[in-house]
Amino acid sequence: MASIRTHCRKVVCIGRNYADHIAELNNARPKQPFFFLKPPSSILPPKAGPILRPRGVTLHYEVELGVLIKKNVRDLDEKDEKAVEDAIEGYCLAIDMTGRNVQDEAKKKGLPWSIAKGFDTFCPVSNFIKKSSIPDPHDVDLYLTVNGEVRQSGNTNLMLFRIPRQLSDISKVMMLEKGDLVLTGTPKGVGPVQVGDVMRAGIKVDGKEIETIELEVKEREGSYQFNET
Repeated sequence: MASIRTHCRKVVCIGRNYADHIAELNNARPKQPFFFLKPPSSILPPKAGPILRPRGVTLHYEVELGVLIKKNVRDLDEKDEKAVEDAIEGYCLAIDMTGRNVQDEAKKKGLPWSIAKGFDTFCPVSNFIKKSSIPDPHDVDLYLTVNGEVRQSGNTNLMLFRIPRQLSDISKVMMLEKGDLVLTGTPKGVGPVQVGDVMRAGIKVDGKEIETIELEVKEREGSYQFNET
């Protein structure tokens, strides 16, 4: 498959989909899938360079299983197993990088999260993973380390809302288009990284590692500086 970034029209991120992650950020548990968008320009393809931290931004990691959409989908029935299967092209490992202080300010003031989630390099992805490599996407181990120390480790069986429900709810609001990327939520353990840190994320099926991402954090050059809105 060609570059995930080349064919992606939008990145749809499911928020608050693991109970322990909800608790660690003191958020309310959603009654239905809650989602937000990241721009395709935030996608960082494999081996495309470091994560760039904008000045004044507290940078957090969130490791996730990504679902790649095979065709245009609208009003998907989550109970139609064939339709759900036909909607999925494959998977990838991803890290939803977040400007946590930017997001916290936005949440307090009732503002959108686009800036906190949308900086360039804020969506690193792995190589494409075939569906045959992940027979059950609800039994996959995800982990993330910082400088060799495990920070996140969890299984996708802990999702509050499973992938069919996620895709169904999204497609009722906006068409899922061929090439779109859906990030399915992050387990507990999210936290900060500093300039010079090295992150390594991985995905395992039946104990076997099938993809990894390894990236250094560097300072972003340019004129941007986070200031209170």
